[in-house]
Amino acid sequence: MCGIVGFAGSNGSLSELEQAVKSLTHRGPDFSSTWQKEMVMLGHSRLSIIDLSAAANQPMCSVNKRYTVVFNGEIYNFKELIARHQLLMQTHSDTEVILQLFEKLGADMVLEFNGMFAMAIYDQVTDELWLFRDRLGKKPLFYFVQGDTLVFASEIKALFEFSLVKKQSGMDASSIGQFLQLGYIAEPHTFFKSIFKFPAASYAVWQSGKLQIKSYWSVEKSLSPRTENNYSKALTDLDRLLNDSVEKRLISDVPLGIFLSGGVDSSIIAAMAQRQSNQAINTFSIGFPNKKYDESIHAQNVAKAIGTQHHQFMVTEADIIDQFESFFDMFDEPFSDSSGFPTAMVSQLAKSKVSVSLTGDGGDELFHGYGMYLWANRLQNPLVNLLRKPSALVLEQLSPPYKRVAGLLDYPNQSHFKSHVFSQEQYFFSLKELKNLSGNNSIQGSLDEGVVSPRHLTASEQQAIFDIKYYLRDDLLVKADRASMKWSLELRSPFLDYRLVEWAINLNPDFKIQGRNQKVILKDLLHQYVDAKWFQRPKWGFSMPLDSWLKNELKPVLEYYTSETMLKRYGLVDYKVVAKLKQKYFSGETYLYNRLWLILVLHKNLEKYQSKGLKLV
Repeated sequence: MCGIVGFAGSNGSLSELEQAVKSLTHRGPDFSSTWQKEMVMLGHSRLSIIDLSAAANQPMCSVNKRYTVVFNGEIYNFKELIARHQLLMQTHSDTEVILQLFEKLGADMVLEFNGMFAMAIYDQVTDELWLFRDRLGKKPLFYFVQGDTLVFASEIKALFEFSLVKKQSGMDASSIGQFLQLGYIAEPHTFFKSIFKFPAASYAVWQSGKLQIKSYWSVEKSLSPRTENNYSKALTDLDRLLNDSVEKRLISDVPLGIFLSGGVDSSIIAAMAQRQSNQAINTFSIGFPNKKYDESIHAQNVAKAIGTQHHQFMVTEADIIDQFESFFDMFDEPFSDSSGFPTAMVSQLAKSKVSVSLTGDGGDELFHGYGMYLWANRLQNPLVNLLRKPSALVLEQLSPPYKRVAGLLDYPNQSHFKSHVFSQEQYFFSLKELKNLSGNNSIQGSLDEGVVSPRHLTASEQQAIFDIKYYLRDDLLVKADRASMKWSLELRSPFLDYRLVEWAINLNPDFKIQGRNQKVILKDLLHQYVDAKWFQRPKWGFSMPLDSWLKNELKPVLEYYTSETMLKRYGLVDYKVVAKLKQKYFSGETYLYNRLWLILVLHKNLEKYQSKGLKLV
């Protein structure tokens, strides 16, 4: 895993490039270097995982010196590609495979890659700079374009090392509504004018001052007219596909481990990995003193059952306070997923033993594990849909749990259904609340929620597609990347092998949800590896007691960033509305905690970037 930076244009500064590379040292502390040819500069910070020799350092040039690449990620099937294309290798590196296949296939090489990646390749003969990003958007890539200049990097902080970027990139007020509704800012936008997220499953060519972007894959285009309806065959296929995905992600020249929460997703990954290993694999988990959030005992039980070498770290309120400032520095823009705290901490723990770790990310989206999928099915029931408005009015007058249900029922229309279900399940602001919050209606949130499919999709299937396109890519994978790379740890997600994704979205939805039982087929497969008794409990999720901490340890921070002085300084939200929200929260409507967290995170970022000279535009 690494950090990449590039500059193409007439006003490039090598010293700025070097500073940008330095700002990404946490992503790759083992080696860094830059390369320059006329108007193109490339930089790389390396975390050595495959082929630890200096021959695999980057920027890497092809044998004929025509092509130069900087690459962040892993190509898991690189050995298969070497054999299939009969490549004559100078190294044992997947980076060299990229160069050789680009020379042989051009941009179509990306169709053969099974992996996670963000990369740039410069062709000296044609003076073309190519950018590529993996199908699911596991590896980040940001870019800035102005006139004849293109700048790109793995993180926004690296872009700001270039004076041209900083000068032209004010804070984008139009992104705020989406953040307050969803908790993240969706691709291609960022919190900054002129800085964009390079789209997942896409490649682009930069030539003569123009960037042409082309998509090469999408989850919707992978939908089939029919689903797999043979349960026995599906169970066998899932076992084969997931085992193969795990096997590919166990390839490493450095020590490797697994994040183990004790839940279904991480447990099946750990169990499969351990069966494939001839020695005990290191597994890692964290716990909380607050037993409501602590599932560390479940991780210990699973680890003992499958025979891994388990390591555990308890997170206290003091730990969170210590990490508070660094949480915001990790993401470079407003980002509300507070599970980034424990993810960073378990990454720090894991890094003391390994440099690579597998995770269970993606299991909930593929096999419908979130509560929002049950709500999507319920709310699309014709009778519920008919009565939802009057029901919402009644429930709004009752206790907090019913108020939450009222919020779920009160969606504006079908075109905003999926974002509304997500928003309310996460305790965020609805579109209706945003209009009230902003006073002048200047804050709005919206996404393209349409799903084009060759077959009829259930409400839960549509919600899952929405999550793969947005929540997974722009929240969960962002959290995983930044929180792990803060500690120079590479995370790999076996569930997000594109072959498994394409298979799972074409599985009969009844194999995923039966009544209130979710991830049915995945659980049945898990129980072939680990005794079912260890999983007879409600789903918890990887979260922290933020609702409690905002009332106690983090209360001074909350009060500061939701104060009348702070809110009126930026004028984006109505102080009176926020004050009423706080009053309800501290009076017992605890489910409002995430709305206040959003306000806190937003204004923390506004303050941070205003102090750096950026204006809100």
